[in-house]
Amino acid sequence: MKRLRIGLGLSGVVLCALTCALVWTHARDAAVVLAAQDDPAELSDLAVDSLVRNDPAVIAENIEAALAANDADLAGSFVELAMAKDIRLSDELTRRVADAIAEQNSSSHFARSFAAGLVTGNTEDVASLSGTVAGDLFVFGDIRDVVREGKHLVMGEDTDRLILGLAAAGLAVTAATYVSLGAIAPARAGLTLVKDARKVGRLGERLTEWAGRSAREVVDAPMLQNAVATGSVLRPGQTIGAIRAAFRTEKAGALFRAAKDVGRVGEKAGIRAAQDTLRVAENPKDLARAARLAEASGGKTRAILKLLGRGALLLAVGAFDLTMWIMGALLALFGLLSSIKTTTERVTQSWLDRKKARRLRNQIASAVSPEGAMATAGVTG
Repeated sequence: MKRLRIGLGLSGVVLCALTCALVWTHARDAAVVLAAQDDPAELSDLAVDSLVRNDPAVIAENIEAALAANDADLAGSFVELAMAKDIRLSDELTRRVADAIAEQNSSSHFARSFAAGLVTGNTEDVASLSGTVAGDLFVFGDIRDVVREGKHLVMGEDTDRLILGLAAAGLAVTAATYVSLGAIAPARAGLTLVKDARKVGRLGERLTEWAGRSAREVVDAPMLQNAVATGSVLRPGQTIGAIRAAFRTEKAGALFRAAKDVGRVGEKAGIRAAQDTLRVAENPKDLARAARLAEASGGKTRAILKLLGRGALLLAVGAFDLTMWIMGALLALFGLLSSIKTTTERVTQSWLDRKKARRLRNQIASAVSPEGAMATAGVTG
């Protein structure tokens, strides 16, 4: 019976030790991830390390895909990420990326993109954004968007009220940008990027809903409708004044903060990274996290967003699941220590019982031996 109890205790020790060995790595990784959940840069770094560890070729494959899509900016971002992670790329691949980036940055390409951004308001790269922001800073872009959408509103046609609200906000920010000598330029660029993302369908659904609500709150619809009904690009002074009167600056704090975060992403990581952020972000908190990620990761940001999506900004796995790994490891450790304690007590008790039984047998043997009997008789005589 005692051997059975000791055997059960030893079995518990072995079982708990194996469980600890199996869950320890997961629990350790879960603890590290939970500790980094409020730091998007560290969180994404851990996720990328795990991804590259499981698939070492993922960086090179994404570079090839980016080059095939004529996206030199994304390919360059992946090269930066590979260098940061000490991942060796072939000389031929890095040369192709360098050539693609050189072509993208050529003066002829810059001139074409700048003109396209200025006229159409669509941004694809730094050059086109420069043109779009230039148009917005000189109020041409925002007035163009307000008048175009406003005419739809007046005529009872389908109107993109988000574009209308963003353009109105842009006019207010433009004036503040001049007054502050560019101190709030990131917010100006951010509004331009959000407006462009909305136009070409790059704005995430949930972020669109939030931005739409914010735009409606900061705009006095009847006043704006009257302003755009009589407004014109040919009368910028009169049009701007009427639109500004319809804009409620006191309620635009959240919209301006979100735009500023988008502008910070564009400033630190590039225009395409800001556009990718607008595609995956769902709320202003995501935008703020993306800005922190861009400030820490710079040019690598776009590659990180491509690999991880929204998982680059927050926990992709539920905190509850990670906590369960940690709890499982703690329970296994508790079980191991309890099994060791119980087994030690049983072994010690068995050893003491055997020692006591041996002493008792020796005493009995001494009592029944001839010498022991004579000694006993002498004592009794």
